[in-house]
Amino acid sequence: MTKLSVNINKIATLRNSRGGNNPDVVKAAVDVQLFGADGVTVHPRPDERHIRYDDVRQIKKIITTEFNIEGNCTEQKFVDLVLETQPDQVTLVPDTLGQLTSDHGWDTIKNKNYLRDIISVFKKAGIRVSIFVDPVVEMVSGAAETGTDRIELYTEGYAREYGAGSREPGVAPYVAAAKKARELGLGLNAGHDLDLHNLQFFKQQIPWLDEVSIGHALICDALYLGLENSIQLYKRQLQ
Repeated sequence: MTKLSVNINKIATLRNSRGGNNPDVVKAAVDVQLFGADGVTVHPRPDERHIRYDDVRQIKKIITTEFNIEGNCTEQKFVDLVLETQPDQVTLVPDTLGQLTSDHGWDTIKNKNYLRDIISVFKKAGIRVSIFVDPVVEMVSGAAETGTDRIELYTEGYAREYGAGSREPGVAPYVAAAKKARELGLGLNAGHDLDLHNLQFFKQQIPWLDEVSIGHALICDALYLGLENSIQLYKRQLQ
């Protein structure tokens, strides 16, 4: 079964735009679980423009499903937060400072030694590690040499091609990367721009997918369909 982890960053963005605590991000994490999500994802950034570091601490206290923290491990503040809060999984993303959203995966060949060292820090603390990679077989092979438990395929390219009517060519490099990951014994996650239109086809092509992390599209759908209904609709696409 492919798990659905709901990224609640956009709920925090809405709260921060007005000040105060409406909507309540911690309550949202509770509700996401109650509504059927298999996990909660947060992606704190140094400027705390959406999820704040203290949000992560508060969510950790109430989480009953899987907790996934994404972020840039070159920021020591992020590393310290992960080690403090002990999530089920940490997803390492090569963001630059001030980046609007994640837009590329790790060069696992160029950064192999660095990734191996930082991954060992988290694994020694008992935290499962996933690293964000592009759908390139060589990058997947490089990831296997870092000691990571999983990779997360960056799916913006697939979503773009699917929207343009080129779903088979768009998904092909992801299938190749996923097969390589399975061959090398790596767990497999995916995320970025997956939505109610393109998710089912992606899962059908890669049925051994462990987990998807979805935030922006799901929260946008929730404005019209409701949060609980949206979560259930996304889960149906993964069946």
